[in-house]
Amino acid sequence: MKPKTILLFLIGLLVTNCKNKPITPAKITKPLISYVNPFIGTGGHGHTYPGATMPFGMMQLSPDTRLDGWDGCSGYHYSDEYIYGFSHTHLSGTGVSDYGDILLMPTNKVVFNNGADGKPGYRSKFSHEKEIAEAGYYKVHLDDTNIDVELTVSERSGIHKYQFPSTENQFITIDIEHRDELLEGTIHFEIENNKIIKGHRFSKAWANNQKLFYYIEFSHALSPAPIIPSKITTINNVKVTKGISTLSIINPNNEPVYVKIGISAVDIEGAKKNLEQEIGNKSFEDVKNDAQQAWTKQLEKIVVESNNDDYKTNFYTSLYHAMIAPNIYQDVDGRYRGMDLKIHETKDFDYYTVFSLWDTYRATHPLYTIIEQERTNDFINTFLAKYDEGGIMPIWDLSANYTGCMIGYHAVPVIADAYLKGIQGFDAEKALQAMKHSATKDKLGLESYKSLGYIPVEKESESVSKTLEYAYDDWTIAQMAKEMNKADDYKTYIERAQNYKNIYDPKSQFMRGRFRNTWFAPFDPYEVNFNYTEANAWQYSNYVPQDISGYMKLLGGKSVLEKNLDTLFKAEAETSGRHQVDITGLIGQYAHGNEPSHHMAYLYNFVGKPHKTQEKIQQILTEQYTNSPDGISGNEDCGQMSAWYIFSSLGFYPVTPGSNQYIIGKPLFDKASINLENGKVFTIKANNLNDNNRYIKEAFLNGDSLNRTYITHEEIMNGGTLVFKMTNTPSDWGTKEEELPITKIDEHLIVPAPFIEKGDVAFKGSTEVVLSNVEKDVITYYSLNGNSFQEYKSPFTIEEKSTLQVYSQKGEIKSSVITTDFYKIDPNIKIELKTKYANQYNAGGDNALIDGILGTEDFRTGTWQGYWDEDVEAIVDLGKIKTVSNVQVNFLRDQRSWIFLPTNVEIHHSVDGKRFRKIKDWKAPKPFNTDDVEISSVIASQKIKAKYIKVVAKKLGKLPEWHLGYPHDGRSWIFIDEIMIK
Repeated sequence: MKPKTILLFLIGLLVTNCKNKPITPAKITKPLISYVNPFIGTGGHGHTYPGATMPFGMMQLSPDTRLDGWDGCSGYHYSDEYIYGFSHTHLSGTGVSDYGDILLMPTNKVVFNNGADGKPGYRSKFSHEKEIAEAGYYKVHLDDTNIDVELTVSERSGIHKYQFPSTENQFITIDIEHRDELLEGTIHFEIENNKIIKGHRFSKAWANNQKLFYYIEFSHALSPAPIIPSKITTINNVKVTKGISTLSIINPNNEPVYVKIGISAVDIEGAKKNLEQEIGNKSFEDVKNDAQQAWTKQLEKIVVESNNDDYKTNFYTSLYHAMIAPNIYQDVDGRYRGMDLKIHETKDFDYYTVFSLWDTYRATHPLYTIIEQERTNDFINTFLAKYDEGGIMPIWDLSANYTGCMIGYHAVPVIADAYLKGIQGFDAEKALQAMKHSATKDKLGLESYKSLGYIPVEKESESVSKTLEYAYDDWTIAQMAKEMNKADDYKTYIERAQNYKNIYDPKSQFMRGRFRNTWFAPFDPYEVNFNYTEANAWQYSNYVPQDISGYMKLLGGKSVLEKNLDTLFKAEAETSGRHQVDITGLIGQYAHGNEPSHHMAYLYNFVGKPHKTQEKIQQILTEQYTNSPDGISGNEDCGQMSAWYIFSSLGFYPVTPGSNQYIIGKPLFDKASINLENGKVFTIKANNLNDNNRYIKEAFLNGDSLNRTYITHEEIMNGGTLVFKMTNTPSDWGTKEEELPITKIDEHLIVPAPFIEKGDVAFKGSTEVVLSNVEKDVITYYSLNGNSFQEYKSPFTIEEKSTLQVYSQKGEIKSSVITTDFYKIDPNIKIELKTKYANQYNAGGDNALIDGILGTEDFRTGTWQGYWDEDVEAIVDLGKIKTVSNVQVNFLRDQRSWIFLPTNVEIHHSVDGKRFRKIKDWKAPKPFNTDDVEISSVIASQKIKAKYIKVVAKKLGKLPEWHLGYPHDGRSWIFIDEIMIK
């Protein structure tokens, strides 16, 4: 046989072996819950809790070590040394605080203070050496009282186990004032049964009106007279008190004390039923075993093999975290409290709350479409129920409350993604109606977005992020409408999906805010400002997952996108502008600790450079996730940070939910098997995998060579095998044009709206106007002051206050018409700013305080000039001595945003600019705790001769004790606009 023939024979034999050699699923070598470390994320900024909960359960029974602050969102932080008690609801990985309902604390003393003020209290020191956390179970030793505490749960109920050191002084403090503001609450002591207390707690925090009911059974009798700080009332043979009480336990044999509790959002009877049906007479060990068996079943949905136990721990803790929320919000009898705060009932589906959709639509919900298909139907039916009850689908709902938090309408892509994947256990017609309703409201910038094709900076805060995310959401509506043969809806929303083009600046190649149809300036891509949501231009400009091909065309091709990605990952790892605590996990300007960056490492596949994706994924998996309390680089965010890790460690990621594609990165495990609900198994195997072999040389799907760098949802759900052959150098695998993933919009193409490339909308003398468009083969038209539109051919000059209208056209397709008002500033008037404003709140620049454009109540729309922790001094030069009758200066108060009125404002006048005389000395009222937003005007009405007017505004400085920012030495802002002189 000739050498060439032998070679071909061997290659053929190798391929045949790859196709025919059976691959067994990944094996479990020890219980998977042993790899769950609930302490991961409890340090740093992960905001997770270590206590006991069930998969998607209503109760989260966990210790509370922190009462407030950003790093206390979950109620626990690993750096703390005191435990205040054990409450029954907690949020996992959020960036805002809530929950901590019904605090119980075993103690050996009677005291009604928690001890946070340094005075004697019921809190106790503890150490991590005497603390255990497992899936469904928690244990700790309280050092100050020598009491051992163990906790476990069912879905809606839980059990505490306390072992006191002696028979003396066995007390349990119950505190319903803990953490959130208590709106209404009671503790009922049943006189006929001295082992039962019950009551309710209505509270206000992130959820403005959370209603929770509880029913508690003690294993031992309580002393007939509960110890309370105030007088109790007897109502219908029930003793009732409010706020806090201490219970004395009768336990002469010093047996373990068990406390069983059920909770409900409906009523006390619901809490009682939940407890009786789920726990009843079960022992602590029975409930613990049930909880851990439930977790075992959940974790076995994906089995991984690796010699690296830290990797396995990170993986199964991620899987655990991804299954904590959303939370069941329905009693065992089917009743629940809806978004109208009324009681509803259904047994057709399970009803949930805690949908952190801005985070979880990206990867968490796509993960559920693979391993939680039945529950995905429940989630979507919950969305539709909330739509019926409250009028809109949730954006970030919490305990029957709309929180008003975050942006987009991301219930929409969750529904579309599921529907397009064949998960259709819901009313699709109603779902499409609800999706369109979300997209056609006039709130949150949508009115401008619909009419202009983008959101102007001056109309709505976070305008760039909202425009980009609305465009993606609209694309998913279009895909579902197309699948349902709704041609008109498809056309409407596929056009809206291209609105990202309207905020792309071709000169800087970033997505930028359009401010009065110019680009918001001065521009710094590192600057965190009100144009972006928890991000800067670096971290949002690559967010066009629905039309990556169209985005690359704007940029100038694949090579430009590749260069931009390279620069992103190599850029200086610092931000400027506003301090944003959420921006963490920086690799250059890629911020893995926050969600807008999560898809970016996978974009290299779209430009034919998958080896760069493989490098970045390896780096993120191994550097941004560790087996330690601070092992998550940012807020865990109800499963999103974990879902990224789960997908990426398996070897692929859903860059564009709704496309049914998963973009291949690189596997972290030797073998992984997904055990699907349809009974099939999808196994991923990596040959020759080690820390050096991070590149894919070849891939085989079900034995056939796979050259493309993506797989489909259908291929996963059909079961089978995906095999990677790894190597230590980049290969040409997946680099050919036909092997690249694609997302593109090539129907119903829009014409972007033109923008003002040059020209000052507030000017002195005159301003030259240059118009441009991101697309070059369009014709642009303009009109001044209502005159007929004419074709734009060259720059033109505006010399007086004017109104400019512009649009572009290509063939028969026109862009939206954009209107801009130009303001003429008296050329004789000048302003000298003695204090430098913050660039992100520049309001248009140095002349903003005299440009005639007034600030509105929303500080984030760019019309206010902001000064942080500075006294403000400005001098207006009128050009010559004039008779002045009135001076007015406006200031904004928005204390939720750290914006306070100045403590006092002085207005002075001068004829020579050297000697000033005071004509107004305004003292601000003492700051008080209010969320009301208000514009205050300081007015000096006095007829004077003056050439100069000086305004001095004194800062508040350190925030008041009642303010959220006080414990962290927060400082105030002054927002000023406009100085008006008559």
